[in-house]
Amino acid sequence: MNYYAHPSAIIDEGCEIGEGVKIWHFSHIMPGCKIGANSNIGQNVVVSPKVMLGKNVRVQNNVSIYEGVICEDDVFLGPSMVFTNVINPRSAVSRKNEYKPTYVRRGASIGANATIICGNEIGEFAFIGAGAVVTKPVPAYALVVGNPARQTGWMSEYGERLNFDEKGVAYCKESGQQYQLMNNKVIRK
Repeated sequence: MNYYAHPSAIIDEGCEIGEGVKIWHFSHIMPGCKIGANSNIGQNVVVSPKVMLGKNVRVQNNVSIYEGVICEDDVFLGPSMVFTNVINPRSAVSRKNEYKPTYVRRGASIGANATIICGNEIGEFAFIGAGAVVTKPVPAYALVVGNPARQTGWMSEYGERLNFDEKGVAYCKESGQQYQLMNNKVIRK
């Protein structure tokens, strides 16, 4: 075993768990999921079948990651945030064949108690504010907040708010990285 699992964690057969992964108290890792190297699965987390988590993914306490969710490398999932996997759930109607995929691209952060409605894509390095309810795709580097979530700005790869000048250029205060805003899209120079 090249990962750590707390004795109270349940890990079903058929999982792929990368080197250096840490799985904490009362978490359940279900069959067919993949967890990339050096990821951290907090307390009371459920990773459902066929979920894919990239390398260095940080899942905070009390998160359920349902079938259909794919998180790329370096994703942060804040405490008690929520993914859905069906648009119109009903207890008496089975919709397991209607799961909609949700993609969380590299470096994105999702704040505490946020809700991500299934079928959406969270772009690279996007920043979802605490408590936001995401009902549509979020562009790369976008900062979204509220219910429903609305874009209020742009964020750097270091999680610093970007302030673009009249030429559409911004610098991250922490890293010094340069960013360009063109046609409502941000790229790092």
